[in-house]
Amino acid sequence: MLLLVGLGNPGYQYAWTRHNVGFWTIDSLAKALKIPLRNLKHQSLMGSGVYQGTGVVLAKPLTFMNRSGVAVAGLAGMYKISPEEILVIHDDLDLPPGKLRLKARGGSGGHKGVKSLIYHLKSEDFNRLRIGIGRPLPLDAENPAADHVLAPFSAGEEEVMAQALPRAVDAALHFIRFGILDAMNRYN
Repeated sequence: MLLLVGLGNPGYQYAWTRHNVGFWTIDSLAKALKIPLRNLKHQSLMGSGVYQGTGVVLAKPLTFMNRSGVAVAGLAGMYKISPEEILVIHDDLDLPPGKLRLKARGGSGGHKGVKSLIYHLKSEDFNRLRIGIGRPLPLDAENPAADHVLAPFSAGEEEVMAQALPRAVDAALHFIRFGILDAMNRYN
């Protein structure tokens, strides 16, 4: 069984922000797999099903970004899923808008949601699908990263993201069928 988690913040005020591209991807993946997200377990909106013979759990933690690890660790424990069987889908400031990058393991890269997962899973060995949201320059006291990630995309960026979302879903489906290394080779 695999656990695919989209990171984001719950609530209408955050629904269309850059920080929620992980939620958007899970919503699109749920539609593609016909897995309704209607169960509330371990502080996550989730659903489960089977794709190409593999059990799949889709989840959107409702703990807010900085506490995502609490929800993910709870789900992983409940389903007895190891970190290597998790794909975390999240925004990335260091990639241009719409650029995808799969990664097998590693540090947080400054992403507080990923940092929370590392802490609560006690491991860096989970897989990531990073979706670029771009970085305004410079990031400083007058232009903090939080203002950027909690803002909506510009009209031009929305167009780019509309094209990126189906690719992110394809990359996640490829991960389910063939694993992280094959998905990295195909989508990076």
